[in-house]
Amino acid sequence: MTIKDQAYVAGIYEHPTRRADGISTAQLHADVALGALADAGLSLADVDGYFCGADAPGLGGFSMAEYLGLTNLRYMDTTETGGSSYLLHVSHAARAIASGQCNVALITMADRPLAANAGPVLAGVDMSLVPEREFASPVPLPPVFGYAQIARRHMHDFGTTPEQLAWVKVAASHHAQHNPHAKLREVLSLQDVMDSPLVADPLRRADCCVVTDGGGALILTRPEIAKSLNRPRVKLAGAGEAMKHNAAGRMQPMHSAGVHSAARAFAEAGVTPADIRYASLYDSFTITVIMQLEDIGFCEKGQGGRFAADGNLISGVGKLPFNTDGGGLCSNHPGNKGGMTKLMEAVRQCRGEAHPAVQVPDHSLVLAHGTGGLMSSQHMAGTVILEAE
Repeated sequence: MTIKDQAYVAGIYEHPTRRADGISTAQLHADVALGALADAGLSLADVDGYFCGADAPGLGGFSMAEYLGLTNLRYMDTTETGGSSYLLHVSHAARAIASGQCNVALITMADRPLAANAGPVLAGVDMSLVPEREFASPVPLPPVFGYAQIARRHMHDFGTTPEQLAWVKVAASHHAQHNPHAKLREVLSLQDVMDSPLVADPLRRADCCVVTDGGGALILTRPEIAKSLNRPRVKLAGAGEAMKHNAAGRMQPMHSAGVHSAARAFAEAGVTPADIRYASLYDSFTITVIMQLEDIGFCEKGQGGRFAADGNLISGVGKLPFNTDGGGLCSNHPGNKGGMTKLMEAVRQCRGEAHPAVQVPDHSLVLAHGTGGLMSSQHMAGTVILEAE
């Protein structure tokens, strides 16, 4: 079953907070849900499909459905794949709508690791229970170590340089200055990035995303409902998902699952990477962006560093502006799961509602892509292509 033209994004809302002291996780979910519904011009009574990940507190979807007062639900999906969860939720919600299983789908994401002093962990994940941990317990768990390995291998195989990685952060900072809610709004030079301290060679502090509280929500509806609302119409053109894991040590580290999720999304949408005018790319680290540029097909394998260093990611300068809200590198990465915020800015761009300084002129086709888990080992990729109507 195809989702092409079968579901529309009717509402979005990103929580403005970056530190949620005094706000519970459930309340964050409620805030973003109500914000997205208000943006769409709908109410909780209209929602008959609900989608959330492991960040939903208590009994997850059950608890949040009761907390929100969702009394008309006939479809629920609690897929959890880390930061890519919400891109998969969009795909799943669109397919549920296309098959008649629901009419109005609500997707929420919210977490508060800073306020809870939880550090860089994923909500609802007990790493001690991962089956292979007993064989790898001496290996540090923070994600930066795995991404540093990917970055070093990329440098070895393709000649990528630390300076080329740094250009990803420079581009993000140029965009974040226009976002009043961005955690880091200072415009950085290449030297500023290179002067930041090493965290895990070759990644520096500036190569790493921010850690924030907050969240976001998104409303998908049937086409006829979207057309009855007084909002810019954004339809789902295509979506894809794919998984990659260690394969008992036989994995190829220089390709992510995005190779397959993007190919499936492009095939469903009937377009190519050359047709995309804006991309929201998961940016847990600068190397994450470089890998996605290549795996999605925006440049050849091994050329991602050069693509970024040529200024191609900067709005108004390059041919593929990315993360024009500042992304996870500068603005917002709530709960260490940044896929929802990638969808927020992709929708804003597709609507023509991004900040005027970074709005792309031709926003007819945009892409959002996320990688959940660790690119160096187990991860799930989700790709969504949106089309302005």
